Amino acid sequence: MNRDMKIILIGYRCTGKTTVGKGLAERLGIPFIDTDLLVEKATGKTIREMTEERGWPFFREKEREAIKSLTALGKSVIAPGGGAVMDAENAALLKKEGILIWLVADEKTILERMLADAASASQRPRFSGQELREEIRETLSVRTPVYSCLADFSVDTDILSIDEVIDRICRFLAEHEKRVKLFGG
Repeated sequence: MNRDMKIILIGYRCTGKTTVGKGLAERLGIPFIDTDLLVEKATGKTIREMTEERGWPFFREKEREAIKSLTALGKSVIAPGGGAVMDAENAALLKKEGILIWLVADEKTILERMLADAASASQRPRFSGQELREEIRETLSVRTPVYSCLADFSVDTDILSIDEVIDRICRFLAEHEKRVKLFGG
């Protein structure tokens, strides 16, 4: 694999991007970067605070800046926010910079994980005033085609353990590297 190639985990919130990303980075011996944390560090505010005080466009602008900064990094595992790829500029840059792995989970799993995750309530803002299940369903209906189009590989995280998800990603990466060597791509 190109020494500067990045492994980029995309998907809706609570599909496992951070947990899997940390484990994958540890297994591969490379850094893990969460773009939401980059944005929070740069602004000194949580995403919830940013969106409540300045709105979603402000957060998306800061997210775009964080994603642009990733080009300077070497090989790493990156977890952008779930909506980052909805911005065409972000999507193009991420696709150029690395291999996109889509972590998939169904609505029920996402809802259960969100309700069990204290960070979801305290730091992650809602997108609408809708009931949470309906918000997840509607957001997934818009994002799923984008995730699907961008992904080089996908893993369903509903029933697999974290280690099983990481194993599948590692197998894909090994096969990808073989194909690249074989075909010189």
